[in-house]
Amino acid sequence: MAALRRKFGEDYQVVNTNRATTFAAPVKKKRQRFVDKNGRCNVQHGNLGGETSRYLSDLFTTLVDLKWRWNMLIFILTYTIAWLVMASMWWIIAYIRGDINHGHDPSYTPCVANVYNFPSAFLFFIETEATIGYGYRYITEKCPEGIILFLFQSLLGSIVDAFLIGCMFIKMSQPKKRAETLMFSQDSVISQRDGKLCLMFRVGNLRNSHMVSAQIRCKLIKSRQTPEGEFLPLDQCELDVGFGTGADQLFLVSPLTICHEINTKSPFFDLSQRSLKNEQFEIVVILEGIVETTGMTCQARTSYTEDEVLWGHRFLPVMSLEDGFFRVDYSQFHSTFEVTTPPYSVKEYEEKTSMPSPMSTPNPALGESCGGRRNRVFSVDCIHTAEEGGRQGRAGGRLPSKLERMSSSGREDLQRRVLLLSSQHSEKACSTGDLPLKIQRLSSSPGPEAETRLQLKSLKVGFEPMTKSTGDLYQQHSPPPTPTTVAPLPMHSPLLTARGRPEDNLPAKLRRMNADR
Repeated sequence: MAALRRKFGEDYQVVNTNRATTFAAPVKKKRQRFVDKNGRCNVQHGNLGGETSRYLSDLFTTLVDLKWRWNMLIFILTYTIAWLVMASMWWIIAYIRGDINHGHDPSYTPCVANVYNFPSAFLFFIETEATIGYGYRYITEKCPEGIILFLFQSLLGSIVDAFLIGCMFIKMSQPKKRAETLMFSQDSVISQRDGKLCLMFRVGNLRNSHMVSAQIRCKLIKSRQTPEGEFLPLDQCELDVGFGTGADQLFLVSPLTICHEINTKSPFFDLSQRSLKNEQFEIVVILEGIVETTGMTCQARTSYTEDEVLWGHRFLPVMSLEDGFFRVDYSQFHSTFEVTTPPYSVKEYEEKTSMPSPMSTPNPALGESCGGRRNRVFSVDCIHTAEEGGRQGRAGGRLPSKLERMSSSGREDLQRRVLLLSSQHSEKACSTGDLPLKIQRLSSSPGPEAETRLQLKSLKVGFEPMTKSTGDLYQQHSPPPTPTTVAPLPMHSPLLTARGRPEDNLPAKLRRMNADR
C-alpha cells in the first residue's frame, strides 16, 4: 500500500490490493486558506537569521503577543527567580557578617534580626517585597550594606511588578475577544440587487454595546501573472463595498448585508456561474471599530473561498417587528435561498446589450439625403437623388420641351459650377446654406413646381449671388458684361417679366450658350 501511495500520490485512495485493484475518484484536497474563518492568518515567518534580535528590542510587545501559556510561565519564573536571588543576597550578607553563628545570642546585634539561615532570609525578603511586615524580622542600624540592598530590592521589585503586571493587564484587556461576538455569514452569495449583479455577505453584532465608527473593507487574494511575465503570488486587490458612497461606514446595531457591485471596475467583471467553478481566489473581510466600553480599537476578520460563494442565492431576513421592539432571529443568520439570477457575467451581458440589431440600424445615406435644409450636401449622389425625385414629381404635369431643355442645361451648368467652386477654395461650402436665401426657400418647398421655380430662378439671377457668398471672386475679377443679342423667347416663356429683358442680367458665357442653342 505504501508503494502504491508513493506511485500514485495521496490523492488516490486504495480500495484493495489484489489483482483487481481499483482506485476511487481523486479526492479534492482541502483548500489552503490565507485567512481562517476565525480570522487567524496562516502565515509563518522563517529563516530570519540575525533578525531575531529585533524581537528583543521590543520586549513588551513580544510578551504581549505570546500565547497565554508562555506568558504565565514567564510570569511565574520571573518572580521565582527574583525572590531566590534576593533571598540569597540577604543570606550572603548574614553569612559574611557572622550573623548565622550568633543567631540566638541576645547580646549580639545582627544586620537583620532573626535571620540565621536561608529559609529565614527568604521569608524576610518576601515580607519586605510584599510589604507584609510581621515585625519579627527587621534591619538594624548597624548594617549599611543591608540598607543599600534594601533600596535596590525596592526599586527592582517595582520595575518587575510594573512590567509583568502591565503585560498581563494589556493582554487580558486586548479587544481580540470582542471580535468573538462579531459574526460573519458562513457563505457569501451572488445575485441581483436593484438590477445589478452584486456579491453580498452578512455581518452581525451579538452584544448590546455598539461598535463606534465601524468600517468594513474587503480584499481579493488571488495569484496572477503580469503582462511582463512576473508572477505575483497572493496578489491583493481592493473590493469596493461603498467607499465612495459611505456605505462602508456601518451602524452595526442589527445584522447588515454588505454589497459589492460587480461592474467594469470590479475584478469579478468577467466572472460567470460556469467560470466560478474553475476559479481560485479568497475574499478577506476586515471589520474595524472602537469598542464602546473600553475605547480600544477592535478588528474582526474572516474569509470566503470560491467554494463558499453561492451563485443565485439570497439571505433570509432575520428582522421581525415585535410588540414595541425589533427582534433578530440569529438562527436564520447563515440561511440562504435560491433566486433567479442570470448565469452569465456582467461583461457578457454588456456585450449582448451593446450589439446593434440589423433591423433597427438606420441608413446613413437615407438620413443624409432626406435631412433638413441644414444637413443637405451638394454632392453628385444627392444631385442624382434630387433629379430622380424631380422626375417622379413631374410625372403628373410635363413642361414644354424647349423649357425642359433650357432647365436641364441650366441645372447641369449649376451642378458643375457648385462642384468647381467647392474644389477650388477651402472656404467654399457645399451646403444649401451658401446659396442665396431665395433659392434656399425654393429648395425646401416640395413639389415639381418648386423645382421648376428653382431652376428658372437660378437662370434668372445667374451665378452672381453664389459668387458673393463664396468670397466675391467673380465680382472682383470678372469684367463687366457686354450686351449681346440673343434669340427672342416665346411669349409664353416665364422668363419674361415686367422689369425688362432678363438676358441683359445673365453672364457672358450663359448668353453665348443661349445664343448657340
